[in-house]
Amino acid sequence: MILIRPMTSADVETCARIMAENPLWQRYGVTMNSARQRLGEAVAGGESLFVATMADTVEGFVWCVPRGAFARSGYIPLIGVSPAFTGHGIGARLLDAAEAFLAQSSPDIFLTVSDFNEGAQRFYRRQGYKQVGALPDYVLPGVTELIFWKRLPSMP
Repeated sequence: MILIRPMTSADVETCARIMAENPLWQRYGVTMNSARQRLGEAVAGGESLFVATMADTVEGFVWCVPRGAFARSGYIPLIGVSPAFTGHGIGARLLDAAEAFLAQSSPDIFLTVSDFNEGAQRFYRRQGYKQVGALPDYVLPGVTELIFWKRLPSMP
């Protein structure tokens, strides 16, 4: 069973490892130290991060920023799943939790996906996201960050 809960400082090491051992994030220069620092500062600063656990082991995480896009819309800067559990529904559960959390303050959500990350693009499209733009050479030369967007159901 997959459980979603807020990330704590005790989870940072495992989530940093998920990032540092992922070839996608390695391409962006992410190391264990840089991931640990970024996630640790986010947790210490009260940012909204959640983890997915299976049998009490953290297997994924998501970072949510209310009104983080255009000071209006929710933004998901990071979502990651342990490579051993890709395709087991963890990413979908994390995204569902992020959407539920962000729907409290945002009418929609933005996120970016690298142009070479076709698997993530397919995943987000299946989850109802649409590509609405592109940022060539935004983070890395030669890589275009694709902007994905999803309008959330109206709040009651």
